[in-house]
Amino acid sequence: MPPTIRTNTPAMGVRRFGRFNWLGLRTLATREVMRFMAVWQQTIFAPLMTAALFVLIFALAMGQGRGQVMGLPYLVFLGPGILMMTVIQNAFANTSSSITSAKVQGNIVDTLMPPLSAGELLVGYLAGSAARAGLVGLVIGTGMVLVTGQGIAHPAWALTFILLAALMLGGLGILAGVLAQKFDQMAAISNFVITPLSFLSGTFYSVQALPEPFRTLSHWNPVFYLIDGARYGVTGVSDAPVWRGLVICIVVVGLILWLAWHWLKTGYRMKA
Repeated sequence: MPPTIRTNTPAMGVRRFGRFNWLGLRTLATREVMRFMAVWQQTIFAPLMTAALFVLIFALAMGQGRGQVMGLPYLVFLGPGILMMTVIQNAFANTSSSITSAKVQGNIVDTLMPPLSAGELLVGYLAGSAARAGLVGLVIGTGMVLVTGQGIAHPAWALTFILLAALMLGGLGILAGVLAQKFDQMAAISNFVITPLSFLSGTFYSVQALPEPFRTLSHWNPVFYLIDGARYGVTGVSDAPVWRGLVICIVVVGLILWLAWHWLKTGYRMKA
């Protein structure tokens, strides 16, 4: 019998990186962070200017004449809503633009070909989204404290809901990027889904002031609990029980990330 030749070549379908490809994950996450840092004027400075304009407009238009909202001066009430609205929009934009741009330009294969599992792709994309959302939140939060002169009531709660917002909207950005085949479709998703969800969720008002059925409908919007939770973290005041909002946000994040993982695993609308 001829001698058996042993080789160290891994069997087909078995990765030689172990159970987790840390190098690939770190490379993908670094790429996602460098994408938005390369154009920081658009991704960091522009949201800060937009938030400042919102505060200025509301301060001039109704800040002096409007009474307290939920026992808070209106600008103090408004600050956390604008902060979370900006975090939400940037978290969504980071993952959605990354995938859509790669698909439109035809270089999505550069992401799909490396030995990265669906879970590693998901974590890598979300890392960039969380980094962008966190940096924007830090910049705007610092400005908010300086303008209002009020500190953060519950920092742990505020950070928790900012992280949940980054994961939820980052996951939605992945789903939107997978679905969209061109920039027009992505713009439609952003304008008709993400923007209404962020604006109609207690950003500029207390949902308790809404008539029925809009008050009840607001409680079916998961973004409401993100903004309400962040407002509790900053001011100590909330529209809904904060623990209930936390549970709802965790469940919604879990469902969104599971679907994003499933689509990445099956290559849905990615490998065509």
